[in-house]
Amino acid sequence: MSAFTGELIGTALLVLLGDGVVANVLLKKTKGHGGGWIVITFGWAMAVFVGVLVASASSGGHLNPAVSIGLAVAGKFDSSHIPAYVVAQMVGALAGAFLVWLMHKVHFEATEDRDAKLAVFCTGPEIRSMPLNLVSEIIGTFVLVYAALSISSYEGGLGSLAGLPIGLVVLAIGLSLGGTTGYAINPARDLGPRIVHALLPIPGKRDSDWGVRMDTGGRASAGSRTRGGFISAS
Repeated sequence: MSAFTGELIGTALLVLLGDGVVANVLLKKTKGHGGGWIVITFGWAMAVFVGVLVASASSGGHLNPAVSIGLAVAGKFDSSHIPAYVVAQMVGALAGAFLVWLMHKVHFEATEDRDAKLAVFCTGPEIRSMPLNLVSEIIGTFVLVYAALSISSYEGGLGSLAGLPIGLVVLAIGLSLGGTTGYAINPARDLGPRIVHALLPIPGKRDSDWGVRMDTGGRASAGSRTRGGFISAS
């Protein structure tokens, strides 16, 4: 399997399982309806684990533009590969989000809450304060990339992430830091599904909250560049 295919499939599984657990908790008449934040954070952690497990051998299992950029800034990843990785991650995120909608189509129809329908696909702050929301996402992304770079091999791969370590990092971020903004910490994971939400014929949906999206991308990129800079300077 090529690196491009690995990143695409890995990110698709990441979003399928991650957005899938949100759908299971938020949408009406599912078995997991009302399961709460702990279920969501555990589901997302396992989604990361599965995605990285599948992709690590072929691509290093980045699944996140912030990780790819952070590795490149730290000198552990060839920056010329970033465009292909980001395209694969975006396509995978789109595919994963579409499958979540397809699987839960009747549950979207049974749910009246427009915000819950959007939340299946993407994150948003509980209290809107762009400066503090920005700080929250930068800190979360910094922790993620810091840990990823610490676990990764010196050759620039992420082979050691083909297991639980990075999933546990995401679990810790979600439980401890995710309550303010929903811990996007991944531009592809947020943008791809947000586009799918905008395009799909979901009954009674609201707008896709693009103002929040524009801020989220900058937060994650800033966090990844900051951590990469620390590594390269050390």
